[in-house]
Amino acid sequence: MKLEQGENRLFLLDETGRLAAEITFPQVEPGGWCIDHTFVSPALRGQGVAGRLVEAALKEIRRRGGTAAATCPYAAAWIKNHGK
Repeated sequence: MKLEQGENRLFLLDETGRLAAEITFPQVEPGGWCIDHTFVSPALRGQGVAGRLVEAALKEIRRRGGTAAATCPYAAAWIKNHGK
């Protein structure tokens, strides 16, 4: 899975160039980002893609020297369950 990076966004395109998965994390304050949206197309669900998106977003936020919060229900549950 090769994620593309946009501004405060990581995403995956399918072979036709359509959006297949995405996570967004706008900066909400200096040094603070909020994961507010996760999407995985039906074709990729059940394969761990959403979890990999959350992990990648957290890694990117840490790389920027920031902290993460989550209003996306999936991301919030993932962070709680994985202690990240």
